[in-house]
Amino acid sequence: MSAATGENRSDARLMLALESSCDETASAIIERDLTVRSNVVASQAELHEKYGGVVPEIASRAHVTNLLPVVQEAVTQAGITLKDIDLIAVVTRPGLVGSLLVGLTAAKTFAATLNVPLIAVDHVQAHLYACRIAAKRDLFPAIGLVVSGGHTNLYLCKSATEYELIGSTIDDAAGEAFDKVAKILKLPYPGGPHIERVAADGNPSAFKFVRTFIKEDRLDFSFSGLKTAVLYQAEGTPGAVKQPPPLDEQRINDLAASFQEAVVDVLVGKCKQALEQYQLQTLLIGGGVAANGRFRSALEEAAQENNFDLHISPREFCTDNAGMAAIAWEHYERGELADLKIDVTPGLVRKS
Repeated sequence: MSAATGENRSDARLMLALESSCDETASAIIERDLTVRSNVVASQAELHEKYGGVVPEIASRAHVTNLLPVVQEAVTQAGITLKDIDLIAVVTRPGLVGSLLVGLTAAKTFAATLNVPLIAVDHVQAHLYACRIAAKRDLFPAIGLVVSGGHTNLYLCKSATEYELIGSTIDDAAGEAFDKVAKILKLPYPGGPHIERVAADGNPSAFKFVRTFIKEDRLDFSFSGLKTAVLYQAEGTPGAVKQPPPLDEQRINDLAASFQEAVVDVLVGKCKQALEQYQLQTLLIGGGVAANGRFRSALEEAAQENNFDLHISPREFCTDNAGMAAIAWEHYERGELADLKIDVTPGLVRKS
C-alpha cells in the first residue's frame, strides 16, 4: 500500500497508536526500538455490566467520548507533544464496526493534520506481537494462540507480520464461554477474573466435563457444549426427574474450577498438537484469557515437560490496549503504509 500522507523516513522515532476494536479505548506512545513510553486504557466494563456483554452501540458512543482524553493522557505521560509524533498506527481489523470506525477516523485526522504516515494494524496479530515486545528479541517462526472474549485462534506465525490461521473455535470463544458460565453461576461481568477467583476454592475434578476435539488431529475448538454442561449441572436438565442440588457456594466453586480446568486442558492440548504438527519449538500466547493464572501455570508445566520455548503476553498487554500496536513498526520498516482511503474490516477471524 502507498502512503496518502507523510513519508517513510529513516529518522522516524515516535508512534502514536490507537485501539478501539471493542470496548476499550486505548492510546500509546511507542518508540522505534519498541519501548512503550505510555499505554493508557479507558475501560467500558461498567457500561456493559448490566447487559452481561458488550453492546456495540454503547461501545462506539463511549469511544467517541473517551478517545481524545485518552490520547492526551498518553501524550502527557510520555512527556511529548503531538508535534513530536512521526507515525500513526490504528487497529482496523477485526472488531465491532462502529468501534473500529471511531479509532480509524481519529487516526486519519491525526495523520493528515500532522502529515505523517498511517499504519493499519491487525488486532489479533498485535496480541501475539506483545510477546515479541516483552522478549526484546525475534521469536519467529512460532505457533501463536490468541484467546479472548472474541477469539480463540491458532496461528502459524511465519514472521513478525505473516500469520496463517490454522485453527479456530467453531462456536463460542473461550473468553465468551467464561462470561456465559459466570452468568450461569451468578458471578459478575466480565466473567474471567471471577471464575478464576472462585475456582481457587473449588475442586477441578468435581465434574467430568467434556474436552471437545482433544483427541482429534484438527486444531479447532468448541466451548458451546461445555457451557451447556455447566448450565445443566447448575440448573438441571429440562424434563429430567432428578435435578441437581441447590447452587450453594461450594457447588459454584467446584463448577467454576471444573469448567476452568476443562478449558485449560483443551487450550494447552491444542497448542501442543500445533507445535508437533508444524515441528516448531516456540509458542506465543496472547489475549485476555492469557491473564488467567491457572492457564499460565498449565502452559509453563507443559513447556517444561515438552521442552518448548514459551512466551505469554505480560498481563498488562493481555486485555485490549494500544501498546501492542508496536507491531506497526514492523510494517513501517517494510514500507507497508496505509492510504487514507483505507476502511475497517469488522467481524471475527474464522478459518476458510
